[in-house]
Order: sequence, then structure tokens, then C-alpha cells
Amino acid sequence: MRYRKDKCDLIIGGLVLIVSSWVIGVKGSIHEYKNEAFIPRFNSFFFHGGSEGLYASKVQDSPLPLSNDTNNKPLNGKSFIRFETITFRRTKEAANKQNEMQQSTGIVEAIIVEVKDRNMIGGSYLNSEAICCTPALAKDGSCKVGEVIIHQDSENPGWPKRIQTSFEGKNEEASMVLQTVEINKTGMYYLYFMFCNPELQGTLISGRSVWRNPEGYLPGKMAPLMTFYGLMSLAYLILGLLWFLCFVQHWKDIIQLHYHITAVIGLGMCEMALWYFEYANFNATGSRPMGITMWAVTFSAIKKTVSRLLLLVVSMGYGVVRPTLGGITSKVLLLGVVYFLASEALELVEHLGNINDFSGKARIFLVLPVALLDSCFIVWIFSSLSKTLEKLQIRRSLAKLELYRKFTNSLAVSVLLSVAWIGYELYFNASDPLSELWRRAWIIPAFWTILAYLLLTVICILWAPSNNPTRYAYSGETLDDEEEGLSLTGSGVIVGGDLVSKLERKERKASIAADHVFGLGEVVEEDKRE
Repeated sequence: MRYRKDKCDLIIGGLVLIVSSWVIGVKGSIHEYKNEAFIPRFNSFFFHGGSEGLYASKVQDSPLPLSNDTNNKPLNGKSFIRFETITFRRTKEAANKQNEMQQSTGIVEAIIVEVKDRNMIGGSYLNSEAICCTPALAKDGSCKVGEVIIHQDSENPGWPKRIQTSFEGKNEEASMVLQTVEINKTGMYYLYFMFCNPELQGTLISGRSVWRNPEGYLPGKMAPLMTFYGLMSLAYLILGLLWFLCFVQHWKDIIQLHYHITAVIGLGMCEMALWYFEYANFNATGSRPMGITMWAVTFSAIKKTVSRLLLLVVSMGYGVVRPTLGGITSKVLLLGVVYFLASEALELVEHLGNINDFSGKARIFLVLPVALLDSCFIVWIFSSLSKTLEKLQIRRSLAKLELYRKFTNSLAVSVLLSVAWIGYELYFNASDPLSELWRRAWIIPAFWTILAYLLLTVICILWAPSNNPTRYAYSGETLDDEEEGLSLTGSGVIVGGDLVSKLERKERKASIAADHVFGLGEVVEEDKRE
């Protein structure tokens, strides 16, 4: 025999893994069921009706209305799960076996349970793995034959919640009464439809359930993201204004790279604004309109792609040590297109499909190609950086060398933070398979948005428009930026011994300084004496 906790973890974990609830275009906190089938488990049959993090109602002094009008004032401050137009249809063969004079010829139960109370479902207290009550288990009067075994919470009477719907006579359909269950305790809630009678095998469910938090229809895990995207919209707006002022002030000295940075900032502003409005609309209506969500998902994928391409071309020294990308342009564009398609597919599944507060199998398979492509970007970026730094060191371009040293350090820090956060994310998901830590889950996607913003800010600071754009711009095969202004007399020959010795000493000191930037050497006493 298994312990009760292990069995219930298996039951609910199995439900989460088995049930796939993503359908393109579904509504957010309105869980729709379209002739879905029940799945056998132990001695019961179940259907997973949804799972979301819900906060406790803030107002508990007035009854909830049994209407579909979401604008009714009594809904303000209320948290609830409402059953609307739920219908169960059994097979014709099962209906014909019944006596038409019987009032109840089959029961389907809707059970709402908080995830921490999952041990309250099932018969392990009676040394049984049964979920449904059997004649042997009913002898002590703790359960009724043909019903799901539920042990009531002494601290929260009436929970887990059970709502029964009965088939009558030979009727093939049974409709659930329209009713609303108010939530007065914060937690992660799961909804299951279950029946114990084997004769009901093949029964289908249709209809929908509506889930609402006190502040709106956003699921608990997603609710903080609306505020977060609002703040990030403001952050991008501030960065965009500062960049625009600097851009206008030095518009005559703009180089090609500045336009690429401007495009990324603009895409970031649009992305954050669209996500904020999408979440705000979702929170107000309980549904996710296809239009806004598609635009938000697309802008997000485009922005991620363009941001990575910007890091790549900057690492290659575009506009600094090379005027064009040359023959590798097609390879860069191909990687960008593939990444966009993979990222777009992942975003669609995350935001247009998953309506519950857990991740489905589809996301796992789509994360892998995106992660692989991100690895390709990282390897290519650091490989290009190494070559760019080598070129700058050979040319002894001190100003550009210092610029790329700062960029490399910033990029290295961001990669280290990313690796550490991926480790934390894996630990978080592994230690919380049932989303019991749902109130902290919003931090996971928020981190990546913040990291991308900070890295973009660093690039804006390092490559900010100035009165001297040629300091960082491509300037041919010169030996030293500081020597570009040096005039050489005659036909390319330097005249005068003093000038020659001064130039040699200057080149030697520049080489030593460049070595110190990368910690490649120390100034020896002989150089100091010279």
C-alpha cells in the first residue's frame, strides 16, 4: 500500500500531465469544455476542469449573483468559480439500461479542492487506494457507495467542495445547475469532474466554468505581470526619450549602428505596451482577444530576435572594425529567421493556449529549439567578440579597445546571471510541480525582461551619439586612433630623428597600456626608466 500523500500527488500530478488544455483562441479565465471525455484512474473516472491561483474575496457581506453580467457591482472584491451551461452526455446504451421511473440513475460530481488539501480526497486513511467509496469502505459510515471519498477540513467546513448532478431515468443528458462558489481563502485551486459508476463510461462534458479574482479575471499567477508590464512600459518610454534627445542633439553625427539601437528601443516600447493592454483587457473581461494577443506575441518574438542580432553584429565589430558584415550576412539573417519562428511558436503556446496555472507538454518541446538557438547566439557572439578584440589589440585602437572591454564584461555578467537564473528556474519548477508557489511564479518571466532591458541600456550608454562619432566608427586600417590626426611630411617618409624616436616610444607605451587592459603584462622597470 502507498501512503496517502504519495497517492494523491500521483493522482493530481497525473491529471496535470495527462490533460492537455491548450486550444488556439480559447478564453483566459473562462475554461471551456467541448465534448471532453473522462479518464479512468483507480476505481473512478475524472476530467480536469481547470486550475488557477485565487485570492480570497475582499468583500464577503453580500451574496453573489447568478447571472452572466460581469459588470454587476456585487462582483467587485469577490473571488469565485462559477459553473455555466455545464452538460453531461452519456452514451445511448448506458441510458437504455436504466429504469425510466428512477429519479437518479447516475451521479457526476464537481469537486473543488485547494492543492494543499489534496490529501482530503481518496480512501488511504482506510488502507485503500480507492477514490470512490465501495461497499466495504462504507461499512463504518464514513462515505456513501458510488460517491467520491472526501474528508472534510475541520478548519474550513464544507471544503473540499462537492457539487452533484444526477441523470434522471433514461435521459442521455444531465445539466448542472447554474451556481457560483465563492472563494474565501487564498490558494491554488483545482476543479475535477468525477463519477464512480462504470456504466457511465463514455460520458462527455460540455460547457464552461468562470474563474475570478477580487481584482479581475486574471489568474493569480499572471495578475502581478499586468503591473510589471505597466512599469516596464514606463521604463522603455524613459529610455526612449533620453535616447531620442541624444539622437536629435547629434543627428549630424549619427552612424548606422544607432538606427539599429533605435529600432530595438522602439520594439521594446511597443512590446511592453501591448502586453500591458492585453493583460488589462484580460483582467476586465475574462477573455483574451485574438488580435491584441497576436500582436503582443509577434512584437515580443521580433524584439527578441532583433535584440540578439544587435548583440551579434555589435560583437562582430559592425561599424567599428568592419564597415559591412560581408559574406556572413546571409548566415546572420538565416539564424534570425529561424529564431523568430521558434520564438513565435513558443509564445503562441504560452499565451494563446495555456489557460491554467501550469505549463503543458507542448511548451516543453518548444522550449528546446529556442534554448538551442540561444546557445548558438551565445557561442557566435563570444567567438566574434574574441576576434574583434584581437583586431583592436593589433591595431592598438585604445578607445575602441576600452569600449569593447566594457561591453564584453557586461555581456559576460549577463550570461553568468542567465545561467544562474536557469538553474534557479529548474529548481523552482522541480520543487513545485503543483504550482503551490504560484504567487512567486511571475518573477521567472519578469527576470528575463529586466535583464534584456539592462543590457540594452548598457549598449545605449556605450554607443550613445556624440560630437565625435568617428572615435568609435570604422576608420580603415589605421594603427592607432590617437595617431589619426598626425600629419606626415614628404612622400610618406617621416623626417627627423627626434620625431622617429618619439613615435617609437609612443607606440611602445600604447602597446603596454593595451596589455594592461586585459591583464597581459606589467610595466617593467626598464620601460619606466625610458
